[in-house]
Amino acid sequence: MTETAQALGSTGRGALRLAAYALWTVTLIPVQAVAVALKRPLRHRLPVFYHRACARLMGLDVVVRGQRATEGPVLFVSNHSSYLDITVLGSVIPGSFIAKTEVAGWPFFGLLAKLQRTVFVERKARTEVGKQRDDIGARLESGDSLILFPEGTSSDGNRTLPFKTALFAVASRRIAGKALTVQPVSVTPTRLDGIPMGIAFRPFYAWYGDMDLAPHLWQAFKLGGMTVEVEFHPPVTIDGFSSRKAIAEHCQRAVSQGVVRAVTGRHDAPALVEPQKAIA
Repeated sequence: MTETAQALGSTGRGALRLAAYALWTVTLIPVQAVAVALKRPLRHRLPVFYHRACARLMGLDVVVRGQRATEGPVLFVSNHSSYLDITVLGSVIPGSFIAKTEVAGWPFFGLLAKLQRTVFVERKARTEVGKQRDDIGARLESGDSLILFPEGTSSDGNRTLPFKTALFAVASRRIAGKALTVQPVSVTPTRLDGIPMGIAFRPFYAWYGDMDLAPHLWQAFKLGGMTVEVEFHPPVTIDGFSSRKAIAEHCQRAVSQGVVRAVTGRHDAPALVEPQKAIA
């Protein structure tokens, strides 16, 4: 069997990983449930610990570039190509996700989302934008950092879709008198067992369109080690922009350029977004 064939799947490896993942998850569910119910500080720390272990169990090597903003609550905005982004970002960011309401009803994964205190939003209901903005704002004002996928759907991983601006309205919030920190983040799968993924292999990570979840998830458990690069771009605030549309477009450019750098391996390529709009 060639190295490429081995990288693309081993049933035995998949079974072991799935069993380990299930045992690890079932063990921690009641711990997190109690922490959330009692509002203990552990409810913030345990998800990061959980996702880091899950990343190792699934053979995900998460490579971090740049510096994560750590002062005050932060709205992290990222591209989105797979449910695996949850594990990847969850392993490096202590925060909760913003997800579409349908996720709350998913078997098993809906429970995990609720235990990570996900904020659920109805992306298609324009009449709910104000309430959703207030719900997100309340969480930020309480000190929680949140992770937003502003593309509104998952992509094929080879490009970054335009960012929807509606939920960027929360960027105008001031927390303790200061403008909310917004940090763009790029997530890019780059290698499969050391082999550059390219367009041909990236769908093994990316889950989009009409792909069925169960077969894709099983394939992910069977795969060899995957390298996923996470790049934290300079944080910004609404104070450096004329509108929420302008800050959304800035974040989209920063994330898109980060994906291109990761795909091409040109990490020394200069950023083209306006540096004066980053927080000093």
